[in-house]
Amino acid sequence: MTTDLAGTADAPVQQPYPTRFRAGGDRNRRLGRPLKLVGRVKGVDHALLDRIGRAMYERDEVGARLADAIRLRGDAAGRVRMEQFRAALTGGIAAVADAPPALRAFFAAVEDEPEWLDRDLVEEGARVFRRLGQNAQDVLLQLSLVGGYRFGGPTDLLVATGGLTGGATLRRLAETQKWGASLSEPGSLLPPRDGQAPGEGWRLTVHVRLMHALVNHAFEDSWDADTWGLPINQADQASTLGLFDGVLLIGARALGVPVSAKESRALMHLWKYVGWVMGVHPDFLVDDEWERHRIDYHVLLAQGPMTEAGPQLAQAVVEAQALRHYPGWPATLQVVRARYERERLLSMLTVFLGLTSMRELGLAPRPPWAHTYLFALNTLRYRVLTRLPGGRDRLTAWGGRRAQWLLDSYFQGEREDVGELTA
Repeated sequence: MTTDLAGTADAPVQQPYPTRFRAGGDRNRRLGRPLKLVGRVKGVDHALLDRIGRAMYERDEVGARLADAIRLRGDAAGRVRMEQFRAALTGGIAAVADAPPALRAFFAAVEDEPEWLDRDLVEEGARVFRRLGQNAQDVLLQLSLVGGYRFGGPTDLLVATGGLTGGATLRRLAETQKWGASLSEPGSLLPPRDGQAPGEGWRLTVHVRLMHALVNHAFEDSWDADTWGLPINQADQASTLGLFDGVLLIGARALGVPVSAKESRALMHLWKYVGWVMGVHPDFLVDDEWERHRIDYHVLLAQGPMTEAGPQLAQAVVEAQALRHYPGWPATLQVVRARYERERLLSMLTVFLGLTSMRELGLAPRPPWAHTYLFALNTLRYRVLTRLPGGRDRLTAWGGRRAQWLLDSYFQGEREDVGELTA
């Protein structure tokens, strides 16, 4: 049943949830007001909240069984070696002779194509994603990534793994940018077929799925599950997926990019399939933008308060701008461009997150100059120039160039890939 939240904050909890579930209270309701308005969310569905709470204790079981098999020692029955996983990742499970059961089950899941999958729509979603250009990367970094640091749980796991703090920050940001950019390439989400190698986006997504499973395996015994749920759980997976699809659409429109209903559906379908390959529970896979906003609003209400990990991570992202190398800028002016990128980032974060969140994250607010010039530029780019002959193709090409420029600035000549997997 859907009801208004007013007067229900102290409703009795009927199921065992982690203590962070809905512990954010009034703060979460305040943070959720813009999403409730923009996302046309009518009220609170307590059955959906219950589902999200229970999902905090659920994991990707197929991935977990593979992680268990990889961590077996010696000649234990069913052990999976990393070279077997890598062979299956590039050539399909048929490339692995006498594949262990856990490996066969995992690749049967990721190579499977659900009945709802529309490959043409996935390809159109990739083109839409590519046309967004740097707008997509801005939104995913600022509103999705840093915006997600306002809640505890996943942030604390990132700090515990060293994933986005200290010297590893630039590399991890580069890897995240690489994965996102790969999804916009034509045919990138095709699995291996008939001896053909898989698309890069599919390969990296499967790689990340196993990475998550290995992190879960490593941390489950020491993690405070009573407080946070499982280290990487289905509720947080649903939250991450929402930050990449629904929040991306909201952020792009806020930057002046028009996104039609047809384009929205295509982009949502792209991410629905990415979520499927990633192992997100079907309950949280949708390709209707407004249903995603409804789920995202409830996921936000279900969160706990921010912990000290949030400011650590947010400040590390801002500081990382000085570590990038900016292609096309001479060495003597690199520090000038780095300062500009830092100020631009803070300006956009101020608009996207608001003054209160900036203070909570320990970030200095800035005037909204970056948002202002981008809105004007995007109006010209997407509402005027794209209507000229060949305009959409030029916009798509521009998006590809900007994505590569950003990757070059992060990787700085190193091989563009995501982190190595180790047993």
